[in-house]
Amino acid sequence: MNLVMPPDRLLLEAALAASSFRAGELEGRWRIVAMTWPHALIAVSAPPNPNAPAEFGFRFDCTGYPQLPVSAQPWNLQTNGPLAPKDWPAGGAIVASVFRPDWREGRCLYLPCDRLSIEGHPDWITVHPSRLWNPTRGIVCYLEQLYDLFHQSDYSGIRGA
Repeated sequence: MNLVMPPDRLLLEAALAASSFRAGELEGRWRIVAMTWPHALIAVSAPPNPNAPAEFGFRFDCTGYPQLPVSAQPWNLQTNGPLAPKDWPAGGAIVASVFRPDWREGRCLYLPCDRLSIEGHPDWITVHPSRLWNPTRGIVCYLEQLYDLFHQSDYSGIRGA
């Protein structure tokens, strides 16, 4: 029996095999944990911190990839469920503004490249053009933003620490 994979899944799998994604893996920036279509579990590395893990998991909804933006939810890789709010990344104004467990019940991040967060924010198109979803760059544009958030002085660990 021949199973035909949907085009969005084929395009995501091609993106995960592409050099831009693989370079991030080889550099230790992120790694693919699992894929259960339409979700991809990806861990993004964080700098050493005695009060935080070495990486954070995200469950990406990749429906419609790459024409539709993905949406990422902080994810507990050990329990395979949503990350508890006390374990979300913490930091100063920038990190705290992105990692908001209160935003959309913790189902996404407050980033312009996130499918769920861009809804209702038409001003982000002109205010944050460099942070918008770019179908040509795909999931790497989202992963780079997460990695950069963890590797700036604003990041301080986890909320419950």
